[in-house]
Amino acid sequence: MLRRVCEKAFEHVHTIFDTESSGRLILFSPVVGVFIGLGTAAFFFCVHGAQEWILGVGMGYIPPAAGSQIAEIAPQMPTHWYWVLLIPTLGGLACGWLVYGYAPEAEGHGTDAMVRAFHRQGGKVRARTPLIKAVASILTISTGGSAGHEGPIAQIGAGFGSVLADKLKLSERERRLLMLAGGAGGIGAIFRAPLGGALFVAEVLYSTAAVEFEAVVPAAIASITAFVVFTGIYGSGHVFTVPDSVSLDTQLNLAELPFYAGLAILCALTAAFYVTSFYGLRDKFFAKLPIPSMYKTALGGLLLGVLALFFPQIMGGGYGWVQLALDNQMPIRLMIMLGLAKVLATSFTISSGGSGGVFAPSLFIGAMLGGAYGYACNQFFPGIVTQAEAYVLVGMGAFFAGVAKVPLTAMLMVCEMSGSYGLLPPMMLVSILNVAFLSRRWTLYE
Repeated sequence: MLRRVCEKAFEHVHTIFDTESSGRLILFSPVVGVFIGLGTAAFFFCVHGAQEWILGVGMGYIPPAAGSQIAEIAPQMPTHWYWVLLIPTLGGLACGWLVYGYAPEAEGHGTDAMVRAFHRQGGKVRARTPLIKAVASILTISTGGSAGHEGPIAQIGAGFGSVLADKLKLSERERRLLMLAGGAGGIGAIFRAPLGGALFVAEVLYSTAAVEFEAVVPAAIASITAFVVFTGIYGSGHVFTVPDSVSLDTQLNLAELPFYAGLAILCALTAAFYVTSFYGLRDKFFAKLPIPSMYKTALGGLLLGVLALFFPQIMGGGYGWVQLALDNQMPIRLMIMLGLAKVLATSFTISSGGSGGVFAPSLFIGAMLGGAYGYACNQFFPGIVTQAEAYVLVGMGAFFAGVAKVPLTAMLMVCEMSGSYGLLPPMMLVSILNVAFLSRRWTLYE
């Protein structure tokens, strides 16, 4: 009886989705999504629980809340300066020992490893890699490393999809696509952006505007499923809360076009500096040090700690500080300094071999750039730039679109994360301009 039901279900799916071309992935993608949704929830719980103890209790650093989060304790800067140096150093040392001792492919921001597995390894990921990547990323992020969730969770999800495909004895093509579906599920869940997660894995595979359309359907199914599971546990609130001063039906004002074009130029210049610093420190500094790799990640943590003595806001993802920028509660000068400091902090953390994503730092940098630029323009041209807060969100999407060469993903993910789709017109303009200004070599994903 059960077999007949399954056969009829498969026939029905075949007639709708043409499974001869889509394969059995239509049936397996929801399975991947369920497990990735649960895994993402566990990863999120471990990261934030460890941050509360290590940074909050140990260092005395409590960042502000963002979006739908409720601030149980008032924000405060680190109260113990020596822990600001010691904790990131120990976190880098522990991460380096784990990664280079057991799974060297887990170092870095993770997304490159997923792209490499898709193009060069037939979608194969070692079974131990997702676990090592998860623990290493928890160590990096919870000890103050300037890194985000998306790279680790993409590699973790991709690893699960790859391992499941091997267990089911799927073809190489199906394994590569199921691997991408796993990555999409993790990203769609952790950022509460299911459509953005599906587009990300299809768009990030190439340094041009090309998209792997064959991956979109299984990635979308896995991403939506993982999103439902994750939000069923943690709720469906947005990552950022858009202030009431930002109109939800923002229109492109012709008089404001030159200001948005100026933001695109600013994002492009900063993106070039970001990529140069990121890979310059890796290739010309950390790679040439005559010490074991695990000590390089410790050194990266120490350098981060030194920078955090002056700018503690750069530790972690920094979403709370982005929220303050959206709420017009940060001085222009501070936003400029934090944007530049975040470039160095992320380079110290990831280029030294630490484990974490570059999406959250990129959003932070773009938000600070957009905020400083928008509020400055509002002061000098208040009759034209009337919604300076909108430039924070537009800067976030445009900056990541340029450094990652994913304009569609960046636009949609920022809109999903903030629930503000009315900003799509200006964000489309600035994102496309930023991508056009930057050549193919200016990208965080090699």
